[in-house]
Amino acid sequence: MPELPEMENYKLLLNQKIAGQMITDVQINREKSINLKPEPFKNTILHQKIVNINRKGKHLLFQLQNGHVLLLHLMLGGWMFYGSETEKPKRTIQVRLSFGENHLYFIGLRLGYLHLYNQKEAEQKLSHLGPEPLNYDFTLNEFIYRLGKKHGRLKTTLLDQEFIAGIGNCYSAEICFHAGILPTKDIDQLEESERGQLYHSMKVVLQEAIKHGGYMENPIFKGDTLTGGFNHLCQVYGRAGETCRRCGTLITMQMISSRKTFYCSNCQKYSTISSLPAGFFFV
Repeated sequence: MPELPEMENYKLLLNQKIAGQMITDVQINREKSINLKPEPFKNTILHQKIVNINRKGKHLLFQLQNGHVLLLHLMLGGWMFYGSETEKPKRTIQVRLSFGENHLYFIGLRLGYLHLYNQKEAEQKLSHLGPEPLNYDFTLNEFIYRLGKKHGRLKTTLLDQEFIAGIGNCYSAEICFHAGILPTKDIDQLEESERGQLYHSMKVVLQEAIKHGGYMENPIFKGDTLTGGFNHLCQVYGRAGETCRRCGTLITMQMISSRKTFYCSNCQKYSTISSLPAGFFFV
């Protein structure tokens, strides 16, 4: 499932491609992917310019000239492609927005959605989300304060979108590995130094993942060489049974809250000596 780095990558690339462009046609192939009947949906967005594209957590917000917002959540299996009819992948398209000869294809929206709201409605839909972890005003003190109100396993807390917005299964694993802390550890058992290391690792891992285009490999347009570049840099996620690149121990996979959780049982024994500096894993 796309997480904060993937959606930030999509935001940046799509702003380059379609910001300022007018929607010239709308095709709805799966009515369940939208929240209105096709006709009012089309009539509201047709011939509207995309002013810009913003992100909140794992959502993208397409801001339209008329003040409405297209709110996208790709969920599991969802992705996008921008290009001409001859360039599009041979996949089922749920929704297509046209910009002249090029189109933005929404693919795999079986669980995901593209909903249309006014600005106030969009804000209400996202009001439950926690802070953005990379915002300058999300300080270490704020992180420690919010963490102090949580209990239970670290992995489950990092996945809680009301705690922090945008972190999912992949980056919770990578953050814990970078911090040298087991994701199975209970929040109440975390030392103050561990909490500080988690905050630092969260910033490092998410920024590096954005820099390398996230871990999901489907290109968003023909010739896209950025998207998915972080996949081969993942240290533990999806690597169960493979050797740790740091110590050689086999990577463990364990189910926590019905989610696959990956870690190195040797490296993830936090100490100030074994914690690694920023960028160590991303050479």
